[in-house]
Amino acid sequence: MPRRWLFADQLGPHFLDDRRQPVLLIESKAVFRRRAFHRQKAHLVLSALRHRAAELGDQAIFLRTETYREGLRKVREPLDVCHPTSRAALEFVRGLDGVTVLPPRGFVTALDDFARWADAKRGALRMDAFYRFAREHHRVLVDSDEPVGGRWSLDVENRRPPPKGAERLDLPAPPMPKEDDIDAEVRADLDRWEREGIRFVGRDGPRRFPATTKEATARLRHFLRHRLAQFGPYEDAMLAGDPWLAHSLLSSSFNLGLLDPMEAVRGAEQAYHRDGAPLASVEGFVRQLIGWRDFVWNLYWYFGPGYQASNELTARRSVPDWFRDLDADAVQAHCLSDVLADLRDHGWVHHIPRLMVLGNYGLQRGWRPAEMVDFFHRSFVDGYVWVMTVNVVGMSQYADLGRMSTKPYVSGGAFVNRMSDYCGGCRYDPKKRVGEHACPYTAGYWAFLARNRDRIPPNARMARAIAQLGRLGDVDDVVRQEKRRGDAAP
Repeated sequence: MPRRWLFADQLGPHFLDDRRQPVLLIESKAVFRRRAFHRQKAHLVLSALRHRAAELGDQAIFLRTETYREGLRKVREPLDVCHPTSRAALEFVRGLDGVTVLPPRGFVTALDDFARWADAKRGALRMDAFYRFAREHHRVLVDSDEPVGGRWSLDVENRRPPPKGAERLDLPAPPMPKEDDIDAEVRADLDRWEREGIRFVGRDGPRRFPATTKEATARLRHFLRHRLAQFGPYEDAMLAGDPWLAHSLLSSSFNLGLLDPMEAVRGAEQAYHRDGAPLASVEGFVRQLIGWRDFVWNLYWYFGPGYQASNELTARRSVPDWFRDLDADAVQAHCLSDVLADLRDHGWVHHIPRLMVLGNYGLQRGWRPAEMVDFFHRSFVDGYVWVMTVNVVGMSQYADLGRMSTKPYVSGGAFVNRMSDYCGGCRYDPKKRVGEHACPYTAGYWAFLARNRDRIPPNARMARAIAQLGRLGDVDDVVRQEKRRGDAAP
């Protein structure tokens, strides 16, 4: 049996053919020189890799080197490796002698199955259609040929704002990992690397995300038992005092390869059939795993290498330093300041702050999509090029003009006001678009539409907004105001 080379996002048991299979693990320091990763992301990746090496013991060769090539020169035997998760890594391993590249693992729908589905579609590719295909293909939450409950998506039931007056959801806190000697060693190494000139962003802190399959499985079980029921209705809500809400906090575990997504899906199904978990919550969790996660993974490969350079809205401005460096203290707008602070302190916020606070702000201001991909890649503990490319270029920044989404995910302050507790007490008024108290999201929304009305493809989901733009008497004032505001922290 060939020795299996595992990258640092292929660390679960499902990446081996046999639990006794010999393994190669390489820790490449050069990876951390290429961009300023969040300190807690660097800690998590190194901790997970070193914990896996400790678990495997003599079964693994574990090398700490400057580059992968340096490590590979020390291994004098044939290797195989599962299909890596980036084009650069795939090109690298395919160019190596004595290394066999296997099909991908860690995802549900195979690349060839997705390609056949996509090739048969006409026009834009949509997640909802793929999700139905995946549910049928993998027999998830189906009864004969029909969806359990009669509908393929229950998303409309999963859009509640937070409970009025609540500072946090009344739920058991997710189990947090206990740091050990490996974490202490990682922290000491990162401190030394910083002294040597390797730069990180964000704050160091206790490790909050699983670094082993055992830790990730414990968190998954806790989520299915104690938090899943409230996940669905409040998955789009935001609370300043509750960054976790009812989310599973497992995205980094799936993206490190610690958990098999299909096992988690079957666990959610069991929670519905055996334990009576609400179908809308179960379906929402399943949709994130075999819907969105697999959709963006497959689109990363299907769209090809030129997709990341998409910039159909001709966004030319650079991401400013205060945003790139997570300088929450420079920001007065409550929502943006709080989300940047959570990201700075935890290396994670859930999907709505990512999309409707961080991404929305960059889209409104015309920041370069490729720079936004880099920001999300390096700033989030679950950030990898495959997941951020399509999510940011296609969904968040609408730089592909709708190849994978039906409209720009752009909104004014009204959305944030409805779905959070951020706007109370903020110096900005979500109802105002001009003047000292004009909400930067509300003003930015109308300035974005004015700037891009001739670029955005006409469709029913944008027709009302474009028509309303034409009736605004102060749109020129808004545009001038936002030009003066520029990229200064709001």
